[in-house]
Amino acid sequence: MFTFRRIVVAVVCLGFLGVIGAGALYAFNRAYYSSQIAETAAPAPTAGQIARGHYLALAGDCIACHTAPGGQPYAGGLQLNTGFGLVAASNITPDKDTGIGGWTTKQFILAMHRGIGDHGKRLYPAMPYTAYAKVSDADLTDIKAYLDTLPAVHHDVIANQMPFPFNIRLMMVGWNMLFFDLGGQQYKNDPTQTAEWNRGAYLVQGLEHCSTCHTTKNLLGADESGKFLQGTDLAGWWAPDLTSNKRIGLGSWSEDDIVDFLKTGANDRMVAAGPMAEAVHNSTQHLTVPDLHAMAVYLKSLPASDDSAPSPVPANIPAMVAGRAIYAENCAACHALNGTGVPGMAPAFVHSPSVQAQNPENMIRTILAGGHVAATEINPTAASMPPFDWKFTDAQLAAVTTYLRNSFGNAAPAVTADEVAAKRKEIGARATN
Repeated sequence: MFTFRRIVVAVVCLGFLGVIGAGALYAFNRAYYSSQIAETAAPAPTAGQIARGHYLALAGDCIACHTAPGGQPYAGGLQLNTGFGLVAASNITPDKDTGIGGWTTKQFILAMHRGIGDHGKRLYPAMPYTAYAKVSDADLTDIKAYLDTLPAVHHDVIANQMPFPFNIRLMMVGWNMLFFDLGGQQYKNDPTQTAEWNRGAYLVQGLEHCSTCHTTKNLLGADESGKFLQGTDLAGWWAPDLTSNKRIGLGSWSEDDIVDFLKTGANDRMVAAGPMAEAVHNSTQHLTVPDLHAMAVYLKSLPASDDSAPSPVPANIPAMVAGRAIYAENCAACHALNGTGVPGMAPAFVHSPSVQAQNPENMIRTILAGGHVAATEINPTAASMPPFDWKFTDAQLAAVTTYLRNSFGNAAPAVTADEVAAKRKEIGARATN
């Protein structure tokens, strides 16, 4: 009985201390917020600032997350599956009740730099403030000036669907302490590099927030140390390696290849599809060629990721023989028997980083469900590929994927029928007739 009482007293005391700690943290959070948003009157933005803000908002791809399917631009509502629950993107139109029309520029900068929203509400890093922290105050000021010119849309965004304890926003204070350096986050030019390289680094690390999709995350959703832009799984797609790795990254691409891909959605090597097609359509196609070239210069300078090329799967095994026959009958008309493809339309397979990627899910998904190239101003008639889910069994699709990954100078692990079956189920593809 005595021991039981001691346990009860200890639990009560710990609970009491927890309440005090939570209250102190809440008070600190509100005090910090109040200290950061005091703002003096500023002159009205010029037309030049607003135009610049529009360009920067396109670079930041704000519209992609802040527009729900069928919804008004920037009015929020898109639900993002974070792996910890659903986060609904906010309304960033100038509506004073449901948007950010009542926000000052300093409030906007605080949200972008520190992940702290209205009244000190902590934001989840699904809004990539960890990248936007690198953006200058001047650029964020111009983005806010542009957003303030949008039509005000009264739209109450659906509440987040985050289970306990992830629904406790104050937990983000601890997350930030663990994974987000709150000091000196704005990008600083590297004096050892050129102005073009620094501009590219600023865009890639900041507004374009490339690491959000292309960097592996740890168990708590933060970028994994030492894995910057080395590729990762992204909501059922594989976001590829962007380092200078020649086999699975951008090492075999020229700077012009990268510019063409980001500007038009295609180049002589591959086409943009899936989430990347959306990024090209909404964002990168609108950037100037000098900015895209700066990004290319920076990306080409990244150290190559570690990669041990496997030995190719032998060409005489049954899966490779079957895959070669399927390819010749169904794929070669567009991609050519020698795998050279059609520039801008049907991607080439020769020494292809995307074909040899660590994870074959993009190939499996595309063969099953088909795909569409990004539609851009330069390439408005986007090419498409029909689905083959109705035609190939899991074993047949595994065979042709294995063939592609181990032909035309490629080498990658074989694909199994179980992998195809799992992806077929995941995306709701049809079974064979």
